[in-house]
Amino acid sequence: MKLDFLIFIVLCCLISCKGQKKETTEKMVETTQGQKSYPFYLGTYTHGESEGIYRYLLLEDGSLKRTALVASTTNPSYLAHSADRRFLLVASEVNDDGVGFIESYAVSGDSLTFINKSSSGGAHPCFLVAHPEGYVFTANYTGGNIGLLRLGENGNLSGVLHVQQHSGGSGVKEQQNSPHAHSVWFEPNDNKNIISLDLGTDELWFSHLDSEQDKLVPSDPKTLKMAPGAGPRHLIFHPNGMWAYVLNELDGTITTIQKNTRGNYEKKGTVSTLPPDYAELNSNADIHISSDGKFVYASNRGHNSIAIYSVDNTNGSIAFIGHESTRGETPRNFSLSPDENYVLVANQHSNSITSFKRNKNTGLLTFVSQIEAPAPVCILF
Repeated sequence: MKLDFLIFIVLCCLISCKGQKKETTEKMVETTQGQKSYPFYLGTYTHGESEGIYRYLLLEDGSLKRTALVASTTNPSYLAHSADRRFLLVASEVNDDGVGFIESYAVSGDSLTFINKSSSGGAHPCFLVAHPEGYVFTANYTGGNIGLLRLGENGNLSGVLHVQQHSGGSGVKEQQNSPHAHSVWFEPNDNKNIISLDLGTDELWFSHLDSEQDKLVPSDPKTLKMAPGAGPRHLIFHPNGMWAYVLNELDGTITTIQKNTRGNYEKKGTVSTLPPDYAELNSNADIHISSDGKFVYASNRGHNSIAIYSVDNTNGSIAFIGHESTRGETPRNFSLSPDENYVLVANQHSNSITSFKRNKNTGLLTFVSQIEAPAPVCILF
C-alpha cells in the first residue's frame, strides 16, 4: 500500500512538472511571436508601384512589418489624424484644373473607410493639419496658398471655407519664382494663432483664426523673412511653447525663432544641417523634437542623413551632435515612435523605411532594421 501511494505521488509530480514545462514554453512562444507593436500609416507617391496608403507595424524589437494596402488613392503624400483620431485625413497631391484634394477616411480597427473628398483650395496640397475646433488647414504648394475647411462630426469634409493667398516670390533659387506654401501650424499656447511657411517667398506668414467668420485674418506684422534663398518648409515647437525651430529646405539650415516682449517672433540664430565640407546638392525635408525638449532631428535629402542636435534649456539654442546615415536615398518624412524609443525614416527614392533605436540620454541613433516600401513619403503613427 505504501509503495502504491509513493508511485502515485511520483506520477503526480511528473505530470505536474510536465504540465508546468509546457505552459512555460507556450508563454515563451507567445512572447516571441506576439510581441507588442505600434501600427502606422504610410503615405506614398503613386506614379510608380504604389497604389496608395499602406499599414505597417513597428514591433517592440525595432523590426518592421507590412500588413496591408488600406486605401487606393492618388499621391497621398501627407497624412494627419483628426483631433479625436477617429478619422484619417489625406492630402492628395495633384493638380486637377488648378486644385488638389483632401480626403477623409473613417478609422475602424485595421481598416479605413472612405467618407468623402473636397478641394484643398489650390494645386498640389503637400501638408495638412487638423485643428481642435474641427477646422482643417492645408498648404497648397503650387497654389501658393492656405486652404481652410471644416471636418464634420461624421467625418465629412466641407467645401473650402477660405483661401489665404500668399504673394511675392522672386527669391534667389530656381524654386522661388512664385509663392509655394509648404506647411501650416498653430501655436501650442494659443491655437488661434496660425503660422504658415512659404518656400517661394522665404517667409513665415502669421494669421489669426476667426472662427465666427471661418477665415484667416492677417496679423501685424504679417510676415517674418528668413535668409534669402532659405526656403522655409516645416517647423516644430519646443514643448515649453517658448521656442520654435524652422527647417529651411533650400539652404540646409535650421533657424530658431522666439516671441519678443511685443509678442512678435524674431530670429535668434541659425545652424547648418550639413558637414562643413559638404558641397553636393541637398534639400531638407522634415524636423522633429523629442517630447522632453532635449533633442532636435532633421532630415537631409542628398546627404541622406538625419542631423541630430541638443537643445539648451536656458535659451532654446541648438548644438550639433552628429549625423546618422538613413541607409537609403532621399529621406523625406520621418517620425519618432509613440514611446520615442525608435525613429523611422521614409527613404523615397530607394523605396525603403529604416528603423533606428534612439538613445534617450544622448539623442543618438543606432540602425536596427529596414523594409521595402513603395515611394514612401509620410509616416503617421
